[in-house]
Amino acid sequence: MTAAPKTATLPRPRAEDAFLRGTRTPRRTAAVLRVLVCTAAICGLTIELATTGAPLELLSRFTFQANLLIAGVFGWSAFRSWTGRGPVAPQLTGGVLLVAVIIGLAYHLILTDNSFGYSATGTPAAPATGARAVAEQLLHTDLPVAVALDWLLLTPARVLRLRFLPLWMFCALAYLGFVLARGTLLSPDAAPRYPYPFLDVDTYGYSEVLAHAFALSLLLVVLASLLIALDHVRPRPRHQLRQRTGPRR
Repeated sequence: MTAAPKTATLPRPRAEDAFLRGTRTPRRTAAVLRVLVCTAAICGLTIELATTGAPLELLSRFTFQANLLIAGVFGWSAFRSWTGRGPVAPQLTGGVLLVAVIIGLAYHLILTDNSFGYSATGTPAAPATGARAVAEQLLHTDLPVAVALDWLLLTPARVLRLRFLPLWMFCALAYLGFVLARGTLLSPDAAPRYPYPFLDVDTYGYSEVLAHAFALSLLLVVLASLLIALDHVRPRPRHQLRQRTGPRR
């Protein structure tokens, strides 16, 4: 008597890989919403570049670079949602969420009078008007809220890990190195050499600037850890639950 042939079993897909892959309408709705977020980021960045008198200084700002990252990740995420290829890596979605939260908190808790930022002397800049006010609303308020809502409603839950922290911290340290190198390479009469007053080596010296950077790094670790913890206690999005439990009969 011959034994029955063994049937190969395929590995069970992870919930985050199957998320938004099963039904066409939810994933395409997610794709459209993410295209809108990407478009809003591109519009805000374009307006800022067109209305600022110092485009190179604007390019060095964390807000500009972070929103450029948001535009790229959401554009790629929209493409993957539309084609049913599953979500992007949680390292990217978590990193985008982190920078969006930083932008929103820093703007509304630190920068006053809805100003774009601080001048080289550390005093608040004049409030924006016209098209630039629209850009500030998009980049500092609307986009952080949109990123948070995408995370809560469309992004798989319980996929962020503490092992992502070194990557996120490396990116933050790379930005610090970029700012310090840029300030060193610019001529002393160029203003502003540093995009933020707390990173101004001419005013504080390297030791105090590095102390500021260390304190901000600790705050970044705390904030990132809090987001990771929230990701593991928040409710799973409806479509992720449907993938785990199957459709209702």
